[in-house]
Amino acid sequence: MDFSELGIDSDIVAALASKGITQPFPIQEQAIPLALTGQDLIGQAKTGTGKTLGFGLPIIQRLGSDPAHGAKALVVVPTRELAIQVAEDLTLASSNRNLQVVAIYGGKSYEGQVAQIDAGAQLIVGTPGRLIDLSNQRKLDLSKIECMVLDEADEMLDLGFLPDVEKLFAFTPAGRQTMLFSATMPGQIVSLARKYQNKPVHIRVNDPDEGHTKADIKQFFYRAHSMDKDEVVARILQAEGRGKTVIFTKTKRQAAKVADELADRGFSATALHGDMSQEAREKSMDSFRSGKRDILVATEVAARGIDVDDVTHVINYTVPEDEKAYLHRTGRTGRAGRTGIAVTFVDWEDLVRWSHIDKALELNTPDPVETYSSSPHLFTDLDIPAGTKGRIAASKRPSDWKPGDHEKPKGPRGSGGSKPQRKPQNNSSRSQAPKAQRQKTDAPKTPSNRPPRNRTRTRKTSE
Repeated sequence: MDFSELGIDSDIVAALASKGITQPFPIQEQAIPLALTGQDLIGQAKTGTGKTLGFGLPIIQRLGSDPAHGAKALVVVPTRELAIQVAEDLTLASSNRNLQVVAIYGGKSYEGQVAQIDAGAQLIVGTPGRLIDLSNQRKLDLSKIECMVLDEADEMLDLGFLPDVEKLFAFTPAGRQTMLFSATMPGQIVSLARKYQNKPVHIRVNDPDEGHTKADIKQFFYRAHSMDKDEVVARILQAEGRGKTVIFTKTKRQAAKVADELADRGFSATALHGDMSQEAREKSMDSFRSGKRDILVATEVAARGIDVDDVTHVINYTVPEDEKAYLHRTGRTGRAGRTGIAVTFVDWEDLVRWSHIDKALELNTPDPVETYSSSPHLFTDLDIPAGTKGRIAASKRPSDWKPGDHEKPKGPRGSGGSKPQRKPQNNSSRSQAPKAQRQKTDAPKTPSNRPPRNRTRTRKTSE
């Protein structure tokens, strides 16, 4: 089956085919025909199964090839990075139409986003906070929205956006088409659907033999020591067939520290966390998506909704908070029909929390095997070449690799190198001077007009 068989117009099909997207995924096969009729939907499918085009293509087709200016469709997402990616996907799909897509999110100036809205953008993709700000300032009119989508709805609720989402629903007309897409379906989403949707159809896509996690992700669990984690990670990153990799950490400081450590070891790593400016976050994501950096070290909140198809490995540097967080993390790999590998480190103090996750997801690994960087099973499990060490040889490092502090080139102060060494004083000239020049002369000294210095000294006497 192709997209044209689902009822998608030929110009949209051609736009997708130009990027090699020709066959729909199961969630798309089921959602697109219903969404084209204007039916309210709840789409439930695991992360990385193509939900964006499942709701995006019907919206683009509904708006027409040359829609009137002004916001007609709204897609609400939980994170800035996801807003950018969804907007890019929808821009690609509508590239043969006179349709303007704009991403609205915080961390950037209002001016550029307002200018795109004023220019007549019809499809708005944004995060709740900035959407509400612009609506309150009367910069964004949502009163003519024909279709509203809540993407990654469960993540939206986890991040505390429920009150903001309800405000956005209030800004839009009651007769709109409403679609909710989510990987999990907690009770709050069901309540949200009952309140804001009109007899929605619930589509759930899941393989009969598939458990809670995706079947195309191979999972490994290791009880690792905190002092050895960096060495273990460095060896995993040299596994056969390892492509783009996402490493999840618990804190922002830990994300920056691990990224710096890996860069110091010769790997092409970049960080993504909340303490970075929006410009730095976008630069980091662009470098990862383009392949300039093949390792992304991120906190869970910053990396929620990251949609990069060719991620081969996910490493949980720390145990996730709960089973939902575990599913979101590991769902960064094995996307778009590909396979992936997920590795989770469990510290001794995290065994209780891990036991809850293990039981909820039926992973059957309540006590992960104790693992060190030298453990033979680490090499065989992950296809790491024998003899691999935790530092890349200079000849194999990326061309743009920057040396760590321990390898910074020597240079003058101020040039970024180490401090120049002070030359030892050469006293040979003094020692070789004629003895007559060093002897005191008997000539009387010139009298000085300065009064004599009054010195008071205390002589130590032995008792």
